[in-house]
Amino acid sequence: MSQASKAPSSATRSWARVRTLADARVVLMLALGFSSGLPLLLVLGSFSARLAFSDIDVKTIGLFSYLALPYSLKFLWSPVVDRFDLPILAPWLGRRRAWMVFSQLCVAAALTLMAFADPGRHLALLGLGAFLVAFSAATQDVVIDGWRIDAVGTEMQGVMAATSNLGYRLALITSGAGALVLGHWAGWTAAYLAMAALMSVGILAALAAPVIDRKARVARPDDGAGAMLPAGWSFRRAIVEPVAELHGRIGPRLWAILLMVALYRMPDFVSGVMANPLYRTVGYSLPEIAAVTKLYGIWVGIFASFVAGWAIARFGLYPTFVVGGALAAAVHLSLSWLSFGPPELWRLTIAISVDNFGGGFAGTALIAYMSGLTGAGFAASQYALLSSLYALPGKLAAGSAGFVVAAFGFPVFFALTAAIGIPVVLLCLTVGRVAPDDASKRLDSATAAEPDAKAKPA
Repeated sequence: MSQASKAPSSATRSWARVRTLADARVVLMLALGFSSGLPLLLVLGSFSARLAFSDIDVKTIGLFSYLALPYSLKFLWSPVVDRFDLPILAPWLGRRRAWMVFSQLCVAAALTLMAFADPGRHLALLGLGAFLVAFSAATQDVVIDGWRIDAVGTEMQGVMAATSNLGYRLALITSGAGALVLGHWAGWTAAYLAMAALMSVGILAALAAPVIDRKARVARPDDGAGAMLPAGWSFRRAIVEPVAELHGRIGPRLWAILLMVALYRMPDFVSGVMANPLYRTVGYSLPEIAAVTKLYGIWVGIFASFVAGWAIARFGLYPTFVVGGALAAAVHLSLSWLSFGPPELWRLTIAISVDNFGGGFAGTALIAYMSGLTGAGFAASQYALLSSLYALPGKLAAGSAGFVVAAFGFPVFFALTAAIGIPVVLLCLTVGRVAPDDASKRLDSATAAEPDAKAKPA
């Protein structure tokens, strides 16, 4: 009798999973995840390759990495996206969809500008286009995340996040390997125009998305529900209150933890902008770089993420986090080794295997650790601040990478990035145990984290 009663329950659960995967919002999330991931490498990895193969010097390539800073600063204008309607578009499409379509059109327009800006003659115009792409794409990320959270209930957030991540990864392959191959065979103008056209995937998904706008209620002074929101509310809510809660719960050691988080992935961000110039200097072609770094390398990173998840479940978060901190830096010695030899494909494959495995492992460990630091009632805002903190210092330091390479060469530069791991491991050993070691919670958080946090900087 009990077995018969269990059978319908199992069938019902299976049917519920099928219905969830067939939900139109899941399909839309795949397209929106693709639209979110497409611009990233076009202002980072693929962009630095374009500059390197246009014979732009490494100092300038390093400085151009600052153009992607909007990705790390998007929390500053996210309240505007949440609280204000766009004229003309909002009455027609609704707030969320209007911001999505507007930001996607801006990304496509800025990519078109980059397509026709020749690095040799219009470098400043190319830089302006890259900045506009980054700013518009970061705004798109804010509104897509908001739509995802509002569109479904808690029970479907995991499916939506996983689907978004799949779309994001497909976009990284497209704008990474796809753009490099197109750039080699058809020219960079054709490559960037093709990427601009592919933004139509996100635009069509935004137009097809249901209108879901949850406006924050601002109480009137005379309605008995409270006072109007005071000036500075957004700043306090976004920064002051989350940091105060963290400090009250963790204590003075919080500042050492924040330093550790800021340094943890810095080697990736600093070295990432110089990776493509290294490949160009050694003598690899664009198709070789595309195949090994943008196709094969992405799957190595995904595999490393699963290995890190297994390690957290098997050994706990703390030892995995410490190993990840050491790996994230030490693997850059493989790029230092690569700079010494001829442009042989097996050498590039080994270097990328080591580098991407370390980056993918460390990225998952850090996402799990940052998720565990957050407190009840402040999870979203605290995670947003921590994820901005882990990316911002590395991106700021990356601008000087070209000057270091010009002065000391690629071998010394990548050895120096590996040395950053020494203080990281020391900080992990001294303050890393502050977060409670609840592996299952961190595995769930790492799986549902935004794709941008898991993408390799280069």
